[in-house]
Amino acid sequence: MSTAKQVKLTLVKSLNGRLESHIQCARGLGIRRMNNSVVVIDTPENRGMINKISYLLKVEEV
Repeated sequence: MSTAKQVKLTLVKSLNGRLESHIQCARGLGIRRMNNSVVVIDTPENRGMINKISYLLKVEEV
């Protein structure tokens, strides 16, 4: 069983018309569409992408 901290991400705003780098951050985190939730490991790399598109996401600790 993994002991690494995880966060649940839900896309709450559309990616339409966003900067390409923000769309790529969402794709890199595994988010595909509106209201789609994914669970990712809380690493500095993932946290950086989350911070970049935080205005599009709902973030919950798991």
